[in-house]
Amino acid sequence: MTRLLRARPGLWPSEHMAQDHSSSILKFGVFEVNLSARELRKHGTRVRLPPQPFTILVLLLETPGEVVSREEMRQRLWATDTFVDFEHSLNSAIKKLRFALGDTPENSRYVETLPRVGYRFIAPVEEVPAKERSLVGAPPSTSHIEAPAITQESSRRRWSIILGIVIVLSAALGGYYLVHWSRKRPGPEPVNGRSMLAVLPFENLTGDAGQEYFSDGMTEEMIAQLGRLDPEHLGVIARTSMMNYKHSHEQLEKIGSELGVQYVLEGTVRRDADKVRISAQLIQIKDQTHIWARQYDRELSDLLALQGEIAQEIASGIQLTLGEHKPIAGSPRRSVSPSSNEAYDLYLKGEYFWNKRTAEGFQQAIRYFQQAVDKDPGYARAYAGLADSYALISGYSGTPQAAFPEKARAAAQRAVEIDESLPEAHTALALVVQNFDWDWPKAEREFRRAIELDPNYATAHHWYGEHLTWRGHFDEALQESERARQLDPLSLIIAADNGAILYYSRHYDRAERKLRSVLEMDPKFPRARGMLGATYLAQGKFAEALAVIVGEQQDYEAPWYLAFHVAVSGRAGQRAEAQRTLKILEQLIRHRRVDAGAMVNAYLGVNDKEQVFAWLEKAYAEHSGVITTLKVEPLYDPLASDPRFRELLHRVGLAP
Repeated sequence: MTRLLRARPGLWPSEHMAQDHSSSILKFGVFEVNLSARELRKHGTRVRLPPQPFTILVLLLETPGEVVSREEMRQRLWATDTFVDFEHSLNSAIKKLRFALGDTPENSRYVETLPRVGYRFIAPVEEVPAKERSLVGAPPSTSHIEAPAITQESSRRRWSIILGIVIVLSAALGGYYLVHWSRKRPGPEPVNGRSMLAVLPFENLTGDAGQEYFSDGMTEEMIAQLGRLDPEHLGVIARTSMMNYKHSHEQLEKIGSELGVQYVLEGTVRRDADKVRISAQLIQIKDQTHIWARQYDRELSDLLALQGEIAQEIASGIQLTLGEHKPIAGSPRRSVSPSSNEAYDLYLKGEYFWNKRTAEGFQQAIRYFQQAVDKDPGYARAYAGLADSYALISGYSGTPQAAFPEKARAAAQRAVEIDESLPEAHTALALVVQNFDWDWPKAEREFRRAIELDPNYATAHHWYGEHLTWRGHFDEALQESERARQLDPLSLIIAADNGAILYYSRHYDRAERKLRSVLEMDPKFPRARGMLGATYLAQGKFAEALAVIVGEQQDYEAPWYLAFHVAVSGRAGQRAEAQRTLKILEQLIRHRRVDAGAMVNAYLGVNDKEQVFAWLEKAYAEHSGVITTLKVEPLYDPLASDPRFRELLHRVGLAP
């Protein structure tokens, strides 16, 4: 843990710090300062800062919260017998320091100007403990100097000497650093003629963890705005991947490499009553160039317009960098905005809980989305959020899916009626008509319309890939899955569903490799575990199938676990074990709900086709998710020749 530095005049910077403050590493916001190495880093990446601005930063950090006068800066930075245009030089140095910090004199986060007096460092400053300093780099061992006990007067004398030496050394080394940092470092190249942009999670500076939904919402809104700006030339990484970097100190070069992006947008949000302050800056990965930086102070009621303004300014900055041969033009396609700020705030809360992907999260999301549309009946995106929540909650809560189709359908249709240009609305409607109505042609039209409206919408590509899978179009499904992966490269669910496509297409070896790679990232990820167990079972690897499920299972009397155990034992020829477990299962399901698909697999394991078809009919009546997999599920291959199975395929529109 880091320690907050309390400002005390004349002490550097706290009497509790190590005696040799020149070896200290300080942190404020997303920045770290290595005093001995004279490095300023942001997210672990060095920020170029000339010697004089760096020295001013050190002066301000010496007594955070205290005013450092312009005269004191003159005495500390320039010798009295040296001729210099002091006013111009100091103003220029302050300007460079502010640019490096993404600060502005009008709305300061770090360096506050006191007109005609001086400057003050206003952000909290922390010392990084030695055990955490690998993030920044340890100070050179050859430059260590033992320091005597620091008093107020000796501290100032010592720092006058050190600063003088530093200025001389900086001037001598300036040429080296200029050459070193002017070299173009390699970075990811544009994909298919498109530049790729990542929006790092906006940092919540409000000081209230309860406002995380607002900063996360700002991140997601910027991703959406930029994604629709000019998809032909600019791709934007989806939210799921970006949230992996929340509160992270990964270096920008590593982020660029992991995501395959050339640009990063990062920012902060501070919300106070009805006002919001947003700071943002656009960085080119390959040479850490700050292309564009702005700070905005607005009323919350102006937030939606402000997001569009930021998106357009970013586009202009990228266009200048790319050159006129790759224009990024046009304005973001905007959906119908909420008529009240309160409705928008409720929508952001709904999105926050929806993204948790838990039963409780979906329940909370439904409440907030419903409140949003109650406040503003013309709010299309809130209706789309409602539709998605109703469409997905059954799979996470165990509630019968039949309870939600009408609510999901009504919300999705209303979203499209309000705003036909909203891709989220078409994606929600596609999911509803696919899962509940089995209207495959309409679902395809809606998915394709969503992708046409926003080719950067990863969820549309992901779910459309699943849609193509259920219809047996595996090559096209894998193409859509790859597009989703490019837009959301760290998404575990997209990677796991890519493995599922390989499983359904009978490429078991490839499916195994993909699903294992997901479990290497998250050993408990349920979708990957379930699909890997099915992959082993389809290949007759019965011990491995049971092991991968047992490895995660805590409740050995859970109906779905017992059903899987019956399926494995029966297919392995262990008839007695399968029948014993089946009896336990049949007693449990009288009191506990079980997914119909699990029971289908259990009775398939003991070759009881009458019960198999009885449970398939129940799945059909409940609109269970298992029905969408009928055409492609390998475990159903023994049913292919049965007329009852062919008739069921016909009823759900999946007959050949």
